[in-house]
Amino acid sequence: MKKIAIIYWSGTGNTEIMAEAILAGALSAGAEASLYKVEDISVEKALEFDQLVLGCPSMGAEVLEEIDFEPFFTSLEGKLSGKNVALFGSYGWGDGEWMRDWQTRVETSGAKLFEEGLMINETPDDEGVSICKAFGERIASA
Repeated sequence: MKKIAIIYWSGTGNTEIMAEAILAGALSAGAEASLYKVEDISVEKALEFDQLVLGCPSMGAEVLEEIDFEPFFTSLEGKLSGKNVALFGSYGWGDGEWMRDWQTRVETSGAKLFEEGLMINETPDDEGVSICKAFGERIASA
């Protein structure tokens, strides 16, 4: 059974809601999945998993959160070759540039990007939570 790590940073709780719903979907599909706040996992520990599901909201001028998540991802980025990676995050403005840039970074690293990154505007409503659960189910089945 493949091991999945869902690693996220959340400032307002929106991306955390997404992470928990993705976890619920992956577990319901039979995956061995674990949830981590970015500050609670090392790059070395993350690399022990078969699939990485990374979550970060859009910040500032559509960038990854710069104090905790960006340094973690920068350290991880050079070690992603051949890894299966999925991306998700919430946003409140813009058109998803942060996600497109992040996807490009993942693909450039040699990782296998799972679908397009999942984006939810603001706080996930019931439909958004269902979309996140379905994303988790698809990740578990990939």
